[in-house]
Formats: sequence, C-alpha cells, structure tokens
Amino acid sequence: MWERFSYYGMRALLTLFMTTATIETNPGLGFDVATAGAIYGMYTALVYITALPGGWIADNLWGQRKAIWVGGWIIAAGHFTMAVPGTPTFFGGLALIICGTGLLKPNVSTVVADLYPEGGARRDAGFSVFYMGINLGAFFGPLITGFLGEGYHWHWGFGAAGVGMVLGLIQFHFGQKHLGDAGLLDTDKTPEEVAAMSRKFFGTFGGVVAAIALFAFMVNSGAIAMSVTEIAEMLGKGVLAMVVAYFVYVFTMGGHSPEENKKIGVIFWLFLMIAVFWSGFEQAGTSLNLFARDLTDRSVFGLEIPASTLQSINAGFIILLAPVFGMLWVWLDSRQKNPSIPVKAGLGLLGLSAGFFVLAWGAANASPESLVSPSWLVVTYFLHTVGELCISPIGLSAITKLSPKSRVGQMMGIWFVGAALGNLFAGLVAGQLDTMLPMDLFRTVAMIIGSVGIVALFVSPFFTKMMGDTK
Repeated sequence: MWERFSYYGMRALLTLFMTTATIETNPGLGFDVATAGAIYGMYTALVYITALPGGWIADNLWGQRKAIWVGGWIIAAGHFTMAVPGTPTFFGGLALIICGTGLLKPNVSTVVADLYPEGGARRDAGFSVFYMGINLGAFFGPLITGFLGEGYHWHWGFGAAGVGMVLGLIQFHFGQKHLGDAGLLDTDKTPEEVAAMSRKFFGTFGGVVAAIALFAFMVNSGAIAMSVTEIAEMLGKGVLAMVVAYFVYVFTMGGHSPEENKKIGVIFWLFLMIAVFWSGFEQAGTSLNLFARDLTDRSVFGLEIPASTLQSINAGFIILLAPVFGMLWVWLDSRQKNPSIPVKAGLGLLGLSAGFFVLAWGAANASPESLVSPSWLVVTYFLHTVGELCISPIGLSAITKLSPKSRVGQMMGIWFVGAALGNLFAGLVAGQLDTMLPMDLFRTVAMIIGSVGIVALFVSPFFTKMMGDTK
C-alpha cells in the first residue's frame, strides 16, 4: 500500500510539474507537452523493465525480502532527492525510483505467494488483500501529494511520497516476524558462488549505467543530436524488436512441443493486446491529467481541487468493482458461459475505447474559457476501469496457466515488458497534444484501440482453440 501510495502520488504530479512554466508562483520545469510525455513514458516504462533484473537479483543473490528492503530505501531516497528543487535532482530522483521499484515491485508478489505454499483459495484470498492494499495506496497517494504539490509546492508533494515509502519500510521491518521463511534466499549455490555471481552482475550493471550516463551527457552537450522524443521512440522500437526476437527463438529453438508452442503463441497475442491497452490506459498520468488541469471545472463548494487528485478515481472504482467482477466471472463459469481469455482481452480494449470516445465528446465542448464538468473524466475512468478488470488481472492469470513450467518466470517478465511498452507509447501519444486538439487526440486513440478490440473479438475463436485444455 505505501509503495503504491508513493508511486501513484508522485506519478500524479509528474506531467503537471514538467509542463508548468518556470515563472509561476509554484514553478515547474517549463517543458513542452511532447518532451514531458516522452520523459513520462520512458520513466514509467523503465520502472517495469527493471523488474526483470530486480527479480533475477532476488532469485539468485539476495532473496526477495532483502530486495524489497533495499529497493524500498532506494525509492525513498529518490523521492527525497526530488524534494530538493533543481533539474539534476529531479532526474536523479527519477533514476533512483526506477532502480528501487525494479527491486521491490516483482518481489513483493513472490513473498505473498510464498506465504501460502498450499495455494488454492487461501492464496487467492491473500492476493485479494494484497490487491486491495495496492489500490488503497493508489487512491490516497494522489489526494495527499496533489493537495501538497499543487496547493503549496511541487517538491512538498514529492517529499510526501518519500514519507509514505519510509512508513512502509518501518511497517515491513517490524512485520517480518510474521513472514516465516517467505522471501529468504533459497539457492543450492555456495556463498562463494553467489559472491562471484554478484560481482559479475553488478560489474555489468555498473557498465550499463556508465554507458547510459555517457549517452545522456553527449545528448545534453549536443555531441549527439537527438531529442527526448526520438530517444523514447528508439527505446520503444528496440524493446519491441528484442521481444519479437525472443519469441522467434522460443518457437524455433525452445525445445517445446507443438501444443506448448500454440500456448506460447497465445501469450504473444496477449502481450500485444496488453501493450495496446496500457498505451491508452496510462494516459491517465499525461493527456487526461492535462485535460483535468486545463479544461475541467474543478470548483467544489467554492474551492478548486487539484487536478492530480482526479487520478484517484480509477483506484476508487477498482476497489468498488473488483469484487463485483470476481463474482461475475464465477457466476458465469458456474453456468458455463464464462467468456474465454481472448474474448475478455477484446472486451477490455472496447471498454478503454468507449472511455476515450466519451472524453472526446467532452473535449469537443471544452475550452480554457468554457470549462467542462469533471463528470466527463469520472465516466471515462469508470469505463477504463471496466476495461482494466476485463484484461489486466485476467491476462496476468492467463500467463501462469499458458506458460511452459520452465518459462513461467520469463513469460511473466514478458508481461511486464508489455506494460512497459504500453507506458512508453502512452507518453509519446500524449505528446501529440502539442500539435493536436484534445478532441482529435482522444477520438483517434478511441478509434485505433476500438479497432484492435474488434479484431481481437473476431480472432478470439482461433486463439481460444490454440489454448487447448487451458480454462
């Protein structure tokens, strides 16, 4: 809860802070929307991509519990660094949060699973509590950081996110006595072998960081003529190419049976669907946030609420609707009418598309001189939440069912990469607000995602058949 409080609290401020002029009473960085969107996209994408090495460190070097502890303190350090005004501290803080979240995010879920080795209904119940904690943090984070950041000083909001992370670490420290052996390092390697692996990994990691720092310096100095947007586009294409190459390798040289390859093909299709979904959904922190700030009447009883606080609406709907959808799937399954996983993915995309059509309608009537009701955003977030509940938790469960036993961890990593690509493209798409009217942008996004959703429903029987006996 506290880690998500800090993440979503800071995320709600990020684009608003970057696009606020430097001459304001509460100054921001003064970036244009395209630059801010590209930075936002790369930041949120890297948070997911670093989950891959973060999971490896926990599995092979530290154990999940130590990775969570170290990662949490790195996240807190990142937020407190951002609490200090200045462009270097802003980017340095983002880099720390990326590394810390990569250590923490994938390993908390593993500890929850380890608490219930028998699996079954108790594990499902444990994850329900865990999921509720995530959304409570996502609900309260933007409310508190938005009140402080927009109402008083941006850096107070960033600092408040760090305070939340420290509270989580204190709670984690004193609660470890209840965890038993969950999250401790479980390896058959000797301490000497672990130490050798550690030196090799962190030596490589240090080299990668140094190369990135050198590249950033050369871009900043003008030695390499590339914009932030071009760098984000290059990153997206590179990650997509690596994923495609990985699946080609698995299909051709993975040593899997034809039935397993069919299920892996379904995973690749779901990977594409989730990337498309997040490319729209994650505009909550960019284009939808800017719509809330610039074109929405946020006056309540004579007071203007911060734009970032509207980011809590999605989490609120998740808390209300997740149990309803859980009961719905069980009820439909008992009557043998439960939609297949590919059908649910298509429905998720159509829900997302419907939300953008609603917002395009609202944006058509909005201008800085004629602000519109926040109900347009409320309805949009409601439809987006319905779409999310159709595709996100269902897809996550599907990966564990469809993956060959030897590749469950790798395929979960691929799922994270799909989310990373979606976040990256969400920032790039939102950057189009520099040259497009909000109505045109939202309508275009709605049409593209809706078209993909219709295609997904049309081909769902084919992919359902490829799933074989997987329910």
